[in-house]
Amino acid sequence: MPLTSVPETPPLPYTPDYPIRTERLDLRPVSQDDFEAIHAYRHRPEVSRYLYSDPFDEAASRDFVASRSTRTTLRESGDVLQLAVVVRDSGTLVGDVTFVWKSSAHRQGRIGYVFHPDHAGHGYATEASRALLKLGFEELQLHRIQAELDGRNTASARLLERLGMRREGHLRENEFLDGEWADEVIYAMLAREWRAQQHSAPRQ
Repeated sequence: MPLTSVPETPPLPYTPDYPIRTERLDLRPVSQDDFEAIHAYRHRPEVSRYLYSDPFDEAASRDFVASRSTRTTLRESGDVLQLAVVVRDSGTLVGDVTFVWKSSAHRQGRIGYVFHPDHAGHGYATEASRALLKLGFEELQLHRIQAELDGRNTASARLLERLGMRREGHLRENEFLDGEWADEVIYAMLAREWRAQQHSAPRQ
């Protein structure tokens, strides 16, 4: 069987050209000045319900901002970009997103997102997540990008389906969260599926 040619990845270390701009949003590195905006949603129980962490107290939010502000460059497998999502017109920080370069050898990535519920219903999470897929497939030339979520998080599942990601796996009672066993669901997209989606998208 002939080998399939693999596109070259960009030279490492790789730092995106910040901010990553979408139609309405700027995705940029987290800064110390973001503490109040991030704590405003990260401390809320409904935000942490399907996450692996409890609601943040002030100290946890400060630690989060301090550690995530350094996650701006990809150097090797396992590295993470943690970016604040800002509405360009208003300058309002509405959430944060994560891009994980899971494997250089297998060209795999992972995305995640946490948004302030007061800004739900505007499509910001979908728009920001689509920018991460574009980064992974078009800039890093990845083969596959996935996302994992708590099986009870139907809103997150709908978001991933809007992005065109496929539901690949459903792991029964895979995690013990909030005192109960919870399912984990895996969504993914391949590079050829991303290209087909872009090809079929209506031209602006």
